Amino acid sequence: MRVMVVEDDENLRLAITAEFTRAGLTVHSAPDLAGAEVILAVDSVDCVVFDRMLPDGDAADYVYRRRRAGWAVPVLFLTARDSLADLVAGFENGGDDYLVKPFSMAELIARVTMLGRRGGTGRPSVLRLADLEMDCARRQVRRAGVLLCLTDKEFAILEHLLTRSGRAVSRTELIEHCWDSSTEPMSNVVDAVVRRLRGKLGVPEVLHTVRGRGYRMADAPAAR
Repeated sequence: MRVMVVEDDENLRLAITAEFTRAGLTVHSAPDLAGAEVILAVDSVDCVVFDRMLPDGDAADYVYRRRRAGWAVPVLFLTARDSLADLVAGFENGGDDYLVKPFSMAELIARVTMLGRRGGTGRPSVLRLADLEMDCARRQVRRAGVLLCLTDKEFAILEHLLTRSGRAVSRTELIEHCWDSSTEPMSNVVDAVVRRLRGKLGVPEVLHTVRGRGYRMADAPAAR
C-alpha cells in the first residue's frame, strides 16, 4: 500500500515514515502542500496523512478543493486542534479520519491501513489463488495451509501481483508500487526479490515470468 505523509515537523515526518516503512507500507513524504502537489502529479497513493496546519496553508482547504475536482483518495488529518468544531470542519472538508496529537504510532498505522484498504479500490482483505491465501489485514500468507515467512518487500510484491492476478505486471510497475521513490532499485534487484518469493511459494508454480513483459500470478503458465 502506498501512503503519502505531509507534515512540516521534520522529526515527526521522519518518525512516521520509518514506522510506516517497518509496517510494510511504501511511503512518500512532503513538508508542505506544494510538495504534496508535486508527488500527486506523478504518483498514485492509497491514502494521505495530512498535518492540518502547514506552512503554505490549511490542508483541509486543500483537500476540499481537490474533492470538488473529483479526488477520492482517503485522507487522515493529524492536528493538535482537538475541539469539536475542528473535528467537524475536517470531515466537512473531505477528511475520512482525524487523529489528535500526540498519538500512538500503532493507532495511526491501523487507521491508515484501514483507510487504504477501503479506499475506492474494492480490494478484498483476503486474496486467493489456487491453494495460496494472503490475509492482507493480518499480513499472513499461506500455501496449502502452511504459513510462509515473507519479507516486507516480498509481501508487497505478492500483494500487488495477486490484485492483478492473470495479467502481466512489469518490473517498472512493481518498482512504482512497492518501493519508495527515494530508494527505487535496479530491475535486477526486483528480479532477485521475485526469485526468492517464487522459491518460498513452492510448487506447483503460481508466479510466472512473462518474457519481455514482467511477471504474472496464475495457477497455470501462459500459453506460448
